[in-house]
Amino acid sequence: MTALFVICRADELANGGLGIRFEVQWRGQRLSAFIVRHQGEARAYLNRCAHRGVELDWEPGMFFDNDRQLLVCSTHGALYDPLTGVCVSGPCRGARLESLPITESDEQIGLLTNDELHFCQPT
Repeated sequence: MTALFVICRADELANGGLGIRFEVQWRGQRLSAFIVRHQGEARAYLNRCAHRGVELDWEPGMFFDNDRQLLVCSTHGALYDPLTGVCVSGPCRGARLESLPITESDEQIGLLTNDELHFCQPT
């Protein structure tokens, strides 16, 4: 069964700015996730580097590199294309972040959940 959970207002995400963190239950695990905006497009991913599975942000919500063009892993320096999640540089080149289904409408961004993906209320 699919459901929609509003994560944030659309105007809370600036191009290359701070991301919005939230938690999901995915395939039986409670995991950190995030939404960022790049080139006007919002994208959501699990907050796990494709190399070692560590969280990407070096401080909460800080996912972009200094140029605000790529997502960067704070541990290994892997760089990811924010629109595709593909690692373009670093130890996991060619691997990709696990994307999450979102929708942007009525000035809100929501997570589309299903049987494997559930939104977790903050604790």
